[in-house]
Amino acid sequence: MALQAGIVGLPNVGKSTLFNAVSNSAKAQASNYRFCTIEPNTGLVNVPDPRLKKLEELVVPQRTVPTQIEIVDIAGLVRGASKGEGLGNKFLANIREVDAIIQVIRCFEDDNILRDEGPINPVGDKEIIETELQLKDLESVDKKMQRTEKLAKNDPKMKAELDVLQRCKAHLEKGKNIISLGLTKEEKVAIADIFLLTDKPVLYVANVDEASMHTGNKFSDALIEAVKNEGNEVIIMTNAVEAQIAEFEDPDDKAMFMEEYKMTEPALDRLIHSTYKLLNLSTYFTAGVQEVRAWTIQQGWKAPQAASVIHSDFEKGFIKAEVIAYNDFVQYGSEAACRDNGKLRIEGKEYLVQDGDVMHFRFNV
Repeated sequence: MALQAGIVGLPNVGKSTLFNAVSNSAKAQASNYRFCTIEPNTGLVNVPDPRLKKLEELVVPQRTVPTQIEIVDIAGLVRGASKGEGLGNKFLANIREVDAIIQVIRCFEDDNILRDEGPINPVGDKEIIETELQLKDLESVDKKMQRTEKLAKNDPKMKAELDVLQRCKAHLEKGKNIISLGLTKEEKVAIADIFLLTDKPVLYVANVDEASMHTGNKFSDALIEAVKNEGNEVIIMTNAVEAQIAEFEDPDDKAMFMEEYKMTEPALDRLIHSTYKLLNLSTYFTAGVQEVRAWTIQQGWKAPQAASVIHSDFEKGFIKAEVIAYNDFVQYGSEAACRDNGKLRIEGKEYLVQDGDVMHFRFNV
């Protein structure tokens, strides 16, 4: 799928610690100084899915393969990044390349961890980041408006694009993100080539101290209050604890550690699921004796598109899909039993794949 979520935030808020916790293919250097992360670290992250485990129990395959998403750890942003402060231009270019933003906000006090912005202020930190992104977007919109204004005099299509750009500029000047402007798919064509930073979906991680990992604290409460009208999710977690959990290879040791912290599941699992949802992703399964596997697709994809993530030839030569709903597969216990009980459906090219479908594709070579 090649969709990425980027971890962003001010320096020393716990971004690289979070990346270390979620990534199972790369480890970022986490240190207590600014710009520790210069080149973005990228890691593939397994998406926890209890449905995959259940299918594994029923089918008993030779191997089980989870689906993954790509997480990028991006350098810390500072005030003035839009004007090139710190690693501003590089930082903003890296954000431009991701599809969604995980914004880490410091919600803990610790005199040993450097902070340039004075007392802990999660709402202020959020606003610093948003302001820098909005200023950079305003610069991008202004540049395109200058090019478009000349063409709009004699071209109705360009006139329509200019109207969209003018609305974007007014929205940004009010301190609002483009994603909240509610542009239609057709209107977004006008800004598609400038890759606006504030047109990306966002979720927030409130990085709290250990004592607040289950309840939150006054800082995370302030952040939740600040974003309640945005419709964005806030996940409360202690990044350092999550990184420790991720280090355990033995499931029993991991369970014992989590029990000490009275945790039923890592907060990381919730973060990964929320990121998956933020990217508008969905999962279908293939289930056979050789392999049970989860596959990632975009929500709303039709059967041939879904087949293409296995191999491009599957889409080109698509004939039909054999589909079993996950709940039916679990109820009857096997593909054969589902077939015998009329729960295996034959679907064509227009079928919209549903999250959890167990599928088998027929195609011409």
